[in-house]
Amino acid sequence: MTGKLRPRFWETVPLNKMTAPEWEALCDGCGKCCLNKIEYEDTGEVDYTRIACRLLDDETCKCSQYPIRHQFVPDCVRLTPKTLPKVAYWMPRTCAYRLLHEGKTLHDWHPLLTGDPDSTHAAGQSVRGMTIPEFDVPEEDWDEYIIDEKP
Repeated sequence: MTGKLRPRFWETVPLNKMTAPEWEALCDGCGKCCLNKIEYEDTGEVDYTRIACRLLDDETCKCSQYPIRHQFVPDCVRLTPKTLPKVAYWMPRTCAYRLLHEGKTLHDWHPLLTGDPDSTHAAGQSVRGMTIPEFDVPEEDWDEYIIDEKP
């Protein structure tokens, strides 16, 4: 995290009033949003798969090319306070952006509360070590890799 963060800003500052460093600090580093998902048009239901975006580092659960990710994955979501309401339905239930958008609080394992950037992994809330690169599985076979995680 770079830049100065106001104390417990997530409890007092609306999402659309956060500084860029505060906004970025909300990410718990779980990597779940970087999993490929299957959305069923007839029901709107979303299933997560173990198949990760080509840019996800399976060990750190971070994007390997975050600042320039759109050069490689043009349809990667640009999460902002404006786009959040449109995409929150498929984001992980544990995601700080989604939780705050829904008026909920952060989980006690969130790095902003623990001060430990690895607390998400220690709590078993990340995808560390469980993903398969998207180029290893044809898209028509993704349904064979659905996991229990639900948005």
